[in-house]
Amino acid sequence: MNKLIFATHNDHKFGEVKKLIGDLYDLVDLDDIGITDDIPETGDTLESNARIKARYVKEHCGNSVFADDTGLEVEILNGQPGVYTARFAGPECDSEKNMEKLLRVMEGEENRRAQFRTVICLIIGDNEYLFEGVVKGRIATKTSGTGGFGYDPVFIPDGYDKTFAEMPSELKNQISHRAIAVERFATFLKELGN
Repeated sequence: MNKLIFATHNDHKFGEVKKLIGDLYDLVDLDDIGITDDIPETGDTLESNARIKARYVKEHCGNSVFADDTGLEVEILNGQPGVYTARFAGPECDSEKNMEKLLRVMEGEENRRAQFRTVICLIIGDNEYLFEGVVKGRIATKTSGTGGFGYDPVFIPDGYDKTFAEMPSELKNQISHRAIAVERFATFLKELGN
C-alpha cells in the first residue's frame, strides 16, 4: 500500500480524513514521520497556505503528500477570519477565545451568513492538484454542543437547526467542507489508480 502523508499535527483533522479515505492509502501524519516543526502559514489565501505546507513536507521527505487549509468566511466581516481563522483572537489564542471574539464582533448583526471552506493541495511526483469543499450556513448567537473542534459550536450548516458541535460526527463527516474536499480528493486518487 502506498504511503500518503497528511501534513498535519491535528488529530481531529487526521481522524476525519482517515475515515473518509479508508484503506486507499497508508495514511500517516507529520508526527509519524518525525516532522515536529510548525510549518509557517504565510500565504494570504487558503490555497497558498495549503501549497506552502504540502511543498514543505514534499521537500523534506519526498513522498506523496497533501495539506489542507480551512477558513471560516463570514459575509458581514468581508470573508474574515479566512486565513486567520485559527488565530482570529491573536497568536496565542484557542478555539474558545476565537469563538468569543467572533460572537462579540457579530453581536446584534442580523446577517449571520458564513461558510466554511477547505482547500487541499495534493503533490504526487512533480504534479500539484487542488480540491475545494464549501459548506454554507450561519453563525449562531451563542455556542452550543460539545462535539467537533474549532468553530463547530457556533456554525449551523444550511438545512439544519443544529451546530456542527451538536451533530453526531458521522453526520458532520458526511456534509462538512472537509468531507466535500476529501471526497473530491479521494475520487481523484481512485481514478489515478495509485
